[in-house]
This record gives sequence, C-alpha cells and structure tokens, in this order.
Amino acid sequence: MAITQNEATSSLDLMWIRGQFPSLAQTVNGHPVAFLDGPGGTQVPQRVIDAIGGYLARDNANTAGAYPTSRRTDAMISGARAAMADFFNCDPDEVIFGQNMTALTFALSRALGRQFAPGNEIVLTHLDHDANISPWRALEERGVTIRFADINPADCTLDMHDLARKISGHTRLVAVGYASNAVGTINNVKEAVSLARKAGALSYIDAVHYAPHGPIDVRALDCDFLVCSTYKFFGPHMGVLYGKREHLKRLQPYKVRALTNDSPFRWEWGTLNHECIAGITACVEYLADLGHHVDPAVQKRRAALLAAYGAIQQHERDLAERLIRGLLALPGLKLYGISDPKRFDQRCPTIAVRIEGHTPLELATMLGERGFFTWDGNYYAINLTEHLDVEKRGGFLRIGLVHYNTADEVERLLAALKDIIS
Repeated sequence: MAITQNEATSSLDLMWIRGQFPSLAQTVNGHPVAFLDGPGGTQVPQRVIDAIGGYLARDNANTAGAYPTSRRTDAMISGARAAMADFFNCDPDEVIFGQNMTALTFALSRALGRQFAPGNEIVLTHLDHDANISPWRALEERGVTIRFADINPADCTLDMHDLARKISGHTRLVAVGYASNAVGTINNVKEAVSLARKAGALSYIDAVHYAPHGPIDVRALDCDFLVCSTYKFFGPHMGVLYGKREHLKRLQPYKVRALTNDSPFRWEWGTLNHECIAGITACVEYLADLGHHVDPAVQKRRAALLAAYGAIQQHERDLAERLIRGLLALPGLKLYGISDPKRFDQRCPTIAVRIEGHTPLELATMLGERGFFTWDGNYYAINLTEHLDVEKRGGFLRIGLVHYNTADEVERLLAALKDIIS
C-alpha cells in the first residue's frame, strides 16, 4: 500500500500501524483490499490474535478453581478489567464484560425496568443505533412512556433544544449515542448528561461508534452508564459496560442464584468468553503502544491512550476532508451529515451517501469487486433511515475510515466511484 508524503511525515507511523494488521495485506480480483467498513467492525492487530490463541493454548479454564490455569484465568480477567478501566478512566470494579453492546443494554434495561412505573419517561433520539432504542422501548410493557428527541435533517445533528424540551420531571433515563454509526455525527453527550442530571434522570451513553475515533472519559462526562463494543476498536467481538459503582451495587440484575452478589461480577451472566477477554487487553495495549510511538515520553497507559487518540483524530480528519471534498464533486451524489470542514470536530470519518441512478447495494457490490469494502443499508440505525425517507430505497452507502486507512485508499476509492457512475 502506497503511503503519501503527508502521511509519511504525520505523527502516525502508518507503515508500523499497517504492519500490525495482517488482514490488510489481502487482495480481491488482483486489487489491494481497502477496509472501509470500520463502522461495522475494525480489523485486529496480530497481538489480539496471539492473545486469543495463546489463552486457549495455555490457560483455558473456568474461573475460581484451585489450580494454576484457573488462577491464571482469574488474573487475566482482572488485567482486562484494569485495561478497560484505563480506557474509560474509571475504576476496575465499574467495568462489566458481556456478549455485546446489545445484550448488555437489554440486561441493564431489565434491571432498571424493575424500578420504573407507568408515568415514567425515557428519552431517546432518532439518531441512534437500534440497540440503544429497542431495549428501552421494551419497557413500554411496564407502562413507561418513550419520547424521541428530533434531529436537524440538513446536517443530521441532534436537536439539543428539542432534547432539552423532551426531558422533564417525569424523565427517568436519557439514552444518547456518543456518535452516529450511520452518518458520523458526534453528539454533545456532556450536555445531554447534564440535562439528564438536572432533571434527576439517569444517563446512558452508547459509545460503540465513537470508541475507535476518540478518547472516552466517563469521569469528565459524569455519565451513569456507558457501553462500547471492542470489535469496533480493534479487538474481539465483545461488549463492555461502564456503570457507576453506586448504581451497579444498588440495582438488581436478573441472574442465577449461584452467581455471586458481589459487583461487578453479578452483572456477568454465566461463563464469560475468556479467550476474547484476553484479546481485549491486547487491543487496549495496541492503542497504548501506538501512543508510545507518538509520544515516547508518556509513561502511564491512560496517558499513552490519550496520545494515540490525539494523533488518530488528526489523521482521520485529514482523510475525511479529502474524502468528503472528492465525494461532493461527484455528479448526482447526496451526502448525509456534516460536510463543512470547519465543523469536522463534530463528526467521525463515517460518511453516508446516495448517488442518483444507483442503489447503495449496487454501489457496494461493484466497489467490493474492486477491493473496496463498504456497507449498504441502514446499519441498524433504522429510525434514522426512516426519518430521512431512505429506508425503503436501500438506505445509504456507508464509507467508514479508521486510522489504518490511507490517503491513497481514499483517492483510489474516489476514482473507482467516478468510473462506476460515469
């Protein structure tokens, strides 16, 4: 993969980065593969693969046993909890592992539902992935009222004034996405949390899509709960939930009797996916290692993560500016979301488009044959595609960049799109 002069002199060592990911070396029909499907799940570095395989080869055991492999499993899970605590900027006992973000959200919605009653309200947004909508709508069975905050259709941003109007003294929970997995909008989650707190409501932040693009600080946000999926930021297919200690101890999760009542363990149903938890530590360590490459002076893991994300954000913004500028020059193309470069600090490098005369599926298929992996459809952000009247027309073509992508890949994608629609 060619590296441009700008990329070669940036704070990110793209040669080193791309060398960490074995999947990036693939080809399709003689074309080098460009993974532009990051919003659906990123690729993983070799160390994650090694950690998963190594655990299965040496330490595969259940927890709490009186023998070495079980003790090593206990230590590994404890280490992974500490790694995610650094990632979130919280304490290890505020970290919960689960099957995925959806399962964790359903588990929490059921526990919270025990305390909700008819007349209570939950405020959601039309910008969110359905995993931050359906688990809360399930509580309508208990008489809970669901209210939706509107979006600004022109740029697909959350209408914060409408969000404030929808929150009232009846609101018990405000659930907001950190960033849209469909159109890339970064929401003002700090303000959303503040609005919820002023109303005496809890806050739940879906950070799945934001996690590969920017640092998360639950202490600064002061949110009650935040969830992400590690396969979206270079790790295995698992979900991780942050919850304030006071809530994790106070709430009553549904669980089997034999499971301890100690928190956070009582929130983790059954036997966990131990090998993938080993991979979680490795993906956090990859990001920290990247931070050490960016700034060799950093010492603590949290500081290294912040250094990594600082460089990632600059690189991804440069790529997004290049990509969006080229897309807007294509005839018949409509871009959904923020397109003004001056506001790119309010968006991730996730771009949703439609091109006149071509369905998103047709475009994704033709691009796939040329080695460009993109997505078509609604990406489970079905409220948004319905709201924008594209659900019955195939949704969007979504192009999602992450930090291992290059300017050369962007230029080749633009050339391929121009050729396809000409």
